[in-house]
Amino acid sequence: MIHIVKTSVGVMQVYENYVIGIVNEGETVTDLSNADLFKIAKTHFKNKKFVYISHRINSYAVDPVIYIQASKIENLVGFAIVSSKKIARINSQIEQIFSKKPLKTFAEINDATEWANNAVREADDK
Repeated sequence: MIHIVKTSVGVMQVYENYVIGIVNEGETVTDLSNADLFKIAKTHFKNKKFVYISHRINSYAVDPVIYIQASKIENLVGFAIVSSKKIARINSQIEQIFSKKPLKTFAEINDATEWANNAVREADDK
């Protein structure tokens, strides 16, 4: 891990090719929450591609409209959602409709980080 950023709704762990976001229990993630992701993109990934991984350990609400704005981050190559809960994986299908970037769902964090590393490598090769 390179850096930990505390946000208004949780914490973001910055790694070489991805950011893992962990939102606090009971929060609502709205378009205003994107400011933290935009800041991390500018600060830690200025000239580098990356993936955002939502590690859904806690129960919280997500306004899927956030993906419309977040998709505008040019060096963001995709989103991954990690949850062992079936309802979270079903909700991610709705969220995917709003994303202009690839969005994949995983049950395990290791699968998501592996996909993120591959997505960044593939994007760099283009």
